[in-house]
Amino acid sequence: MRPVFVQFRCEPGKTYQVAEAIYDREIVSELYSTSGEYDLLAKVYIPEDEDVGKYLSEKLFDIPHISRTLTTMTFRAF
Repeated sequence: MRPVFVQFRCEPGKTYQVAEAIYDREIVSELYSTSGEYDLLAKVYIPEDEDVGKYLSEKLFDIPHISRTLTTMTFRAF
């Protein structure tokens, strides 16, 4: 499993609704509200044999009221 971090920008007033939808899918290990350009930050463990973009698109990015995402790949833990 490889961890990636995904930030979500939500439509105004929809952050809690998006957070509940993400949490209900049971694929994120951690989910935080954040300040700044994005509203939510999720840590997702993706199976090694999965394509990251396809996996996230199929599992998370179809949730309504998400206006933008930013995915950060990880390579090594220190």
